[in-house]
Amino acid sequence: MKLRVVVAMSGGVDSSVAAALMVEQGYDVVGMMMRLWSEETIAGGTHNRCCTPDQMSDARRIADQLKIPFYVLDTKSVFRKTVVQYFIDAHREGITPNPCLECNRHIRFDFLQQNALALDADYLATGHYARIHQGEDGKFLLKKGLDDAKDQSYVLSVMGQEQLAHAMFPVGEYSKPEVRTLAQKFGLPTASKHDSQDLCFLGDGDYRRFLRENAPEMMAVGPIVRRDGAVVGEHSGLANYTIGQRKGLGVFAAEPMYVIALNLAANALVVGTAEELGSATLTARRVHWIAGDAPAEQFSAEVKIRYKSRPARAMIDTLDNQRMRVTFDDPLRDITPGQGAIAYHGDVCLGGGIIEKADA
Repeated sequence: MKLRVVVAMSGGVDSSVAAALMVEQGYDVVGMMMRLWSEETIAGGTHNRCCTPDQMSDARRIADQLKIPFYVLDTKSVFRKTVVQYFIDAHREGITPNPCLECNRHIRFDFLQQNALALDADYLATGHYARIHQGEDGKFLLKKGLDDAKDQSYVLSVMGQEQLAHAMFPVGEYSKPEVRTLAQKFGLPTASKHDSQDLCFLGDGDYRRFLRENAPEMMAVGPIVRRDGAVVGEHSGLANYTIGQRKGLGVFAAEPMYVIALNLAANALVVGTAEELGSATLTARRVHWIAGDAPAEQFSAEVKIRYKSRPARAMIDTLDNQRMRVTFDDPLRDITPGQGAIAYHGDVCLGGGIIEKADA
């Protein structure tokens, strides 16, 4: 009997090629697309950028071409509750969240994967650029995709052993140009389609406008101050700023000023020089290890503090209550509460947590 694979289809080139590869490899393939929540636009539309009518049509057309069943899964309610609300609440806490981490944690590799398994599928396959290997001890490893420029292991770091045991990433062994070449070979109409960008649930892509409407308290004006409390300007709302930001501050000083902290209690934006910006230590919460347990109470690793940042050498100390302390060999300038601090050993993603604070 053939193994059944549900492929998460988005109408894009990566998921289309993933589906075609699964068919070519002889699996019993089912296409599934999620209908995600989106705010209503001025024009009256409510289409999430990941599932517009055009994308839905493209995904259905690919499924028909590949001769596989195609289903649409209503995911609007759970997406609004676990991803969109998290985005709003995080900004209310004065932090800069990465919604993709929460989407993979709650939507793709919980809600969607569980629905796939309910169809008697053995695996959920997606178009992510990452790889899964099973070690000699039976444990599953999450590894970077071969295309370092497209690697998505950072946002997949929330996966555990159970999720990896039932997941496949067919395009993780290819580069993006190779995936487009495969799409042409399979005759897929998505071969030249552009990648999706921005926050998918925003009608116009403007997160500041979205927060003005959904978390207006974060748009209250307040003082811009130096670390010693000296007022040097006025900000337009803390949600408009992020750690390391230089442009748009409206502060005139002898040397460039950067955002170094958001003081939620005082509704104050703290700025300083480049020398004041960096930190060598951070604390992270909601820590999750892909293997199930931390490698050790203290261990060295390379750590990424943002999706597109370079891994930096660090020492990690595991703390109580799913927390960890990360001490870098060299200070980093852009440690931002709300972003993921994700640990690696070479091309193996170990897991990580959400940055709570940069320690002085």
